[in-house]
Amino acid sequence: MRQNPSFVMTDVGEIRRLIECNPWVTLVSHTESGLVASHYAVLLDDAREDLTIVGHVGKPDDMIHGLGRGELLVVVQGPHGYISPGWYGDGPAVPTWNFVSAHLSGVPELLDTAENLRVLERLVDRFEQPMPHPRGMWAPPNDADFVERLERGTTGFRLTPTRVVGKRKLSQNRPGETVDHIVEMLRAEGPHANPALADEMARARAARSGS
Repeated sequence: MRQNPSFVMTDVGEIRRLIECNPWVTLVSHTESGLVASHYAVLLDDAREDLTIVGHVGKPDDMIHGLGRGELLVVVQGPHGYISPGWYGDGPAVPTWNFVSAHLSGVPELLDTAENLRVLERLVDRFEQPMPHPRGMWAPPNDADFVERLERGTTGFRLTPTRVVGKRKLSQNRPGETVDHIVEMLRAEGPHANPALADEMARARAARSGS
C-alpha cells in the first residue's frame, strides 16, 4: 500500500473492527508456481485479543497455497470509493480514492479436526444469527456424517500475523469542513454515492475532533 505516514493505522482495536466488519478477505501466497490468490471469510480468534485470525480453505487450495509451509498474506478491505475533485471546492484538485485496508502476514498454523469444526461452526453462526430462523451447521437436515464430510473437504488455519500494515485514507489531510462536505456528497444520490464510506469518514472525523 502507499507508504504515506499520515494514513497509517496502527490501533489494534481499529484493525480488529475492520476485520470483524469485513470478514471476506483475499489470501495471497508466493509459491514455486508463482503468486496464488483465493478469497475466503475469516474470523478473529475468540481466544485472543490481538490480530490472530482463523479460517479455512477448501481443498485443494491448501496444497495450491502450500498452506502452513510459507508466508501467507491476508488482505482485508474495508469501505472504499471514488472522491471527486469537485468535492474539494474551487481550488486545484485531482480525483482520488478513499479506503480502509489492512495487510496481515505470517506463516499460518494448520488446525486439527476438532478445531476446524469449531471454526466452521462459528463461521456459520456468525452469518446465520441475524436470520429470522438461524440454521446452524449441525441443525437438521444436516447430520454428523454430513458435517464431518464437509470438514474433511476443508483445511482450517490460524494466523498470528508477524507483520501488519494498516492504512486509513479518509481525507484526513483535508480541512474538517471539506471532509464534512465529502461525507455529505457520498450520502447524496449520485453516481458515486457510498453511504458505507461516508459513515467511515464521519466516524474518523468525529474521533479526530474528539466529539
